[in-house]
Amino acid sequence: MAYKIKVWCLLLVLLKLVSNLQNCAHAAPQVPCFFIFGDSLADSGNNNNLATAAKANYRPYGIDFPDGTTGRFTNGRTVVDIIGELLGFNQFIPPFATARGRDILVGVNYASGAAGIRDESGRQLGDRISLNEQLLNHVTTLSRLTQLLGTKQAAANYLNKCLYYVSLGSNDYLNNYFMPSEYITSRLYTPDQYAKVLIDRYSLQIKLLYHLGARKIALPGLGPIGSIPYSFSTLCRNNLSCVTNINNALLPFNDRLVSLVDQLNRELNDARFIYLNSTGMSSGDPSVLGFRVTNVGCCPARSDGQCIQDSTPCQNRTEYVFWDAIHPTEALNQFTARRSYNAFLPSDAYPTDISHLIS
Repeated sequence: MAYKIKVWCLLLVLLKLVSNLQNCAHAAPQVPCFFIFGDSLADSGNNNNLATAAKANYRPYGIDFPDGTTGRFTNGRTVVDIIGELLGFNQFIPPFATARGRDILVGVNYASGAAGIRDESGRQLGDRISLNEQLLNHVTTLSRLTQLLGTKQAAANYLNKCLYYVSLGSNDYLNNYFMPSEYITSRLYTPDQYAKVLIDRYSLQIKLLYHLGARKIALPGLGPIGSIPYSFSTLCRNNLSCVTNINNALLPFNDRLVSLVDQLNRELNDARFIYLNSTGMSSGDPSVLGFRVTNVGCCPARSDGQCIQDSTPCQNRTEYVFWDAIHPTEALNQFTARRSYNAFLPSDAYPTDISHLIS
């Protein structure tokens, strides 16, 4: 136990050191562009004008964000916002919904709250942009890039140097498999069978991204969804064995995603793929990093887990792991982003971290 505390204290010191170094350096970006595919953990406003409950364009979301309320599902910056800063970008990657003109040269954020690998995931919340639709939006961006850069070859050469971050799957469980009243997947598949179905589809989608020019792709695994306040209070009714069952049901997905990374690196050897261990980064004693509240969100939440509009959030936000009942605070996002970019433990990333992926 003493060893674990020492390790986490060392991580805290390293995090502060990296943060200080980043604040002092404003070099050119390490990659020309950064493309983001994902769900509400990365959405920066793509859902704002959709007919959906899965949107965060109201207070208190964005209370600590430089531009205020933008549609980000947290109080401040998301993991991809912070990764973008670590990459050296001096602006946030624009959401597809508002990206115009030369804005797309730095990349585009396609992420959409409630989106999944499967098209139907999240449908009970309303409209959302599934991964298949995000890929179609990327095709539109490629057409615009070709116009800006002059030729398809110039666009391809440009894209080959960019970083791609693809993080989906949470809603295929949270807003699909674990909602038997809305979806039949849990009756059709065991957890291992469902993970195979998801990864088989994910594999095709990622290979399509490769054929569209992606060569440096980061694939985060799923975090412990059973441990978020929404799962504990709503899905599990405060039943700890239920929490364990949900978290265990996600393990086959992560295991298969690691295997997929190996397969893709073998088959597509002019590209590089990495796995980011979200569950591993979530393990350990959060109090060592200054977090004091882990079981409830900072803002009062609706029944679906999101903040009640115009509600008053907690004041000590850096001490909370969760912002609402589903999404992490900026404080936790900083921790996750920095370990994704520069792994502090060998288990954080496989076979390497983002900083080495892009080098």
